[in-house]
Amino acid sequence: MPQLNVRGIAFDEMAGISSALIHELAGICECGTDNFTIDLLQTVSVFDGRQVDTYPFIEVAWFERGQAVRDRLAEAITRHIRAAGVEDVEVAFKVYRENGYYVNGRPCGE
Repeated sequence: MPQLNVRGIAFDEMAGISSALIHELAGICECGTDNFTIDLLQTVSVFDGRQVDTYPFIEVAWFERGQAVRDRLAEAITRHIRAAGVEDVEVAFKVYRENGYYVNGRPCGE
């Protein structure tokens, strides 16, 4: 955990930056790289009756670590994505509560 759910970014672009990105994010969060997952979601976007390109969007699902860490993560993600050639990207955070997140049937808040 954190989980990065990515849409609107090509596999090759994401694969090319994934290692450096995760290493930087792990440093910011002060955790191991094995705590992160990147899921590249294949979506079809529709506007005005036709298929259009999906806007680059990354949702970070995580346990809250505070505004300063969130700002640093968003900046790092944006910088890496733009370095891969993606001009615009949005990043949003979805916060899980530890007592509402279960691993093998047990809440993390215990």
